[in-house]
Amino acid sequence: MRVAFAVFTLALNIFASAPAADEAEQHLSLDQGRVLAMHALKTGKPQLTLQLSEALLRADPKDPLAHLLQAAAFAKLNDARAARKSAVRAYRFSSTSIDKFQAAQMASRLALVSGSPTLSQVWLRRTAIHAPDQKSKELIAKDYQTLRRLNPWAFRIRAGLKPSSNVNNGSDTTLEIIDGTPSLGSRFGPRSVALSGVIGTLDLGASRRLHQSQHSLTTLSGRLYIQRVALSSSAKDLAAALAAAAGTTVPSNSEFGSTYAELSLRHAFAVGPEHEKGSASVGLTTATSWYGEKKNYNLAKVSGSRSWQFPSGTGLVIDGVVEERFDARSTSYTATVLGFGASLSHKLENGDKLKLTLGFRDTDSGHVNSSYSTGLVRLGYDFGKSLGPARFSTGLILGYSDYPVYLAGFPVTPLANGRRDKSIYADVNVFFERYDYAGFAPILRLRTGRKTSNHSRFETREFSLSVGVESKF
Repeated sequence: MRVAFAVFTLALNIFASAPAADEAEQHLSLDQGRVLAMHALKTGKPQLTLQLSEALLRADPKDPLAHLLQAAAFAKLNDARAARKSAVRAYRFSSTSIDKFQAAQMASRLALVSGSPTLSQVWLRRTAIHAPDQKSKELIAKDYQTLRRLNPWAFRIRAGLKPSSNVNNGSDTTLEIIDGTPSLGSRFGPRSVALSGVIGTLDLGASRRLHQSQHSLTTLSGRLYIQRVALSSSAKDLAAALAAAAGTTVPSNSEFGSTYAELSLRHAFAVGPEHEKGSASVGLTTATSWYGEKKNYNLAKVSGSRSWQFPSGTGLVIDGVVEERFDARSTSYTATVLGFGASLSHKLENGDKLKLTLGFRDTDSGHVNSSYSTGLVRLGYDFGKSLGPARFSTGLILGYSDYPVYLAGFPVTPLANGRRDKSIYADVNVFFERYDYAGFAPILRLRTGRKTSNHSRFETREFSLSVGVESKF
């Protein structure tokens, strides 16, 4: 296939030997046209490159090289937006992975030049899909971190599916047993016993940097967390049998779904000598919680934190929160919450990290059954180096909750010593960082444990295995 080019101008620019008055046409093959276009680009003639690439595209509108040459020519003419559009077309029509890699890299650079760092991040992730080797992936990760510092916007997405033996945090038994004594004639309904199934979660976050200086940072952020449940066939059969015995309705999947949405304003600032890398932050949050397609409550909270970094590789964070829940659907959801936490982390010589987390929360509710204090301790261990294609981390969690007054049974009576819950859970997380797509890699979480209580309704066991995706960058 051959394509004609108006030759006097082209020949004058490309072939010094062409006669100045000769207006005959030069007939060039597509390959020759591509060579001339590349030569024109290399010799500083972007306008000529555009003319040649236009002719190539008239002959073959899906020619990826012609689109790429056009992108480079527009870039030299300082038209970053048009250049990016041509690079996008080059990516779309490229048939090999290396060509897509080059086109995506160009599109990412041009998006940044045209003032769109978020779009630049999107295209940089696409380069990760077609990266030719591990070194290229590492460079992409570094470039992404640079873009993250430049971009006033930040986005986060996490998703997962978790098969679980207890999707509704239900009891191990159908009998109500209080302080070791069975409550005569009292059996739990289908919503109070453990039901198996699958939990699906989607966690979306976005933040905007409002102000940044050398020593402070102010951000506005939003979060939407959605959890939905699908009961297994055996759980549906169990729920139907319990509902028939109790004379109640059979629970549906939607009854166990939850949604949480929040908007936060946070100001962080440096504290102390610069070499200590100390910092502090204060934040304001407003949020709404839903459960079972009904709104639970609105909340407003004030939070603060203080962190220290020590030369030994040890870090300490102390935080606190005051939360007020209001506009609730019942008095049991109205509450004032005071929270305090501390986290101590230490990086070992081999690169592994040991982390100890302590937490305490006191909830004062409009109903005695929702007024309690709880504390937890988590000991975590993160392996610094990959084992094969994956990185591992694990943790052990111990918890204790105390309800000074708790009403239970039928007829309703207060428990003699209130309600006391103890829990122990262990988790193992496996992040398959080598098997990523666009910088997103699968993560596998195994969690098992149990909670004991002097009220059998809150005696629970859990075994769950979740699969999700998280960003490597």
